[in-house]
Amino acid sequence: MNDDLLAQPGSSNTDPRWERATIEKLVFATIREQQSARRWKIFNRLFWLAVIGALVWLVYTSNTAATISTPHTAVVDIKGEIASGAEASAENVVASLRTAFDDAGAKAVVLLINSPGGSPVQAGIINDEITRLKGLHDKKVYAVVEETCASAAYYIAAAADDIYVDKASLVGSIGVLMDGFGFTGLMEKLGIERRLMTAGENKGMLDPFSPLDDNQRAYMQQMLGEIHVQFIEVVKRGRGERLKETSETFTGLVWNGQQAVKLGLADGLGNLDYVAREIVKAEEIVDYTQRENVGLRLAKRFGASVGEGVFHAARAAGVSLR
Repeated sequence: MNDDLLAQPGSSNTDPRWERATIEKLVFATIREQQSARRWKIFNRLFWLAVIGALVWLVYTSNTAATISTPHTAVVDIKGEIASGAEASAENVVASLRTAFDDAGAKAVVLLINSPGGSPVQAGIINDEITRLKGLHDKKVYAVVEETCASAAYYIAAAADDIYVDKASLVGSIGVLMDGFGFTGLMEKLGIERRLMTAGENKGMLDPFSPLDDNQRAYMQQMLGEIHVQFIEVVKRGRGERLKETSETFTGLVWNGQQAVKLGLADGLGNLDYVAREIVKAEEIVDYTQRENVGLRLAKRFGASVGEGVFHAARAAGVSLR
């Protein structure tokens, strides 16, 4: 009789080898399943370690400027709003400038500017650092304006040895402003009462839901005037005798590139390639601008997604994260 028939559970002549074979199969299947689970666990860990390692490498390489030994023109972009936390913040621009100045191959540094302005504090920090680095390294600094170099952007450009513009660039806006809104009239029409409590008579100054006091207005105007004087002094010191001052120079007006050259706010017409080739005499251009790269953005997103997952898990478990 066939052994398989003897091995059937319903058979009266059950072979004990069948039970042993079945148990062995179950044991081996369990072992294989455990091994497979361990392999997936190890793979999972290695995969995430590789991802994190790649992100760290991308972030590190993006913030580590290579030293270029051959003669070249160093470029630092100043684009968009000049503000803390922005791409054109003092922190980013100053770090880029230091790297560019430290490179022995950089024959000069070009500030490639396209900005409507921003914070006078951030601009002042950058202006002061340019002046310091110029004295420390004995290198020329040139500002090259693309579309716009206004307000705080011109505050920075004033530290350059020479400023080059396009004939249609917008240059100037040497002034200071502070803007806001007032809703007191609207609140009266709607029957809304503002209940503001302060300790200190000027603590609620510039509150948009309260009337603007004449004394507070005068105080703020004086402060803006003092900052304006600081701006004017920086421009005069940077431009020197080249500046052809008129009654409108410091009124906040902007001029096109050709007018800026005539007024001594700029030195000539030219773009980045022209300055590198004809002025610096080093045609090779190397960008030293520190930017938030793909790796850093991915790292931030990865961190945010992990945090969101923890938050939802905690909520599901009834844990409060408030």
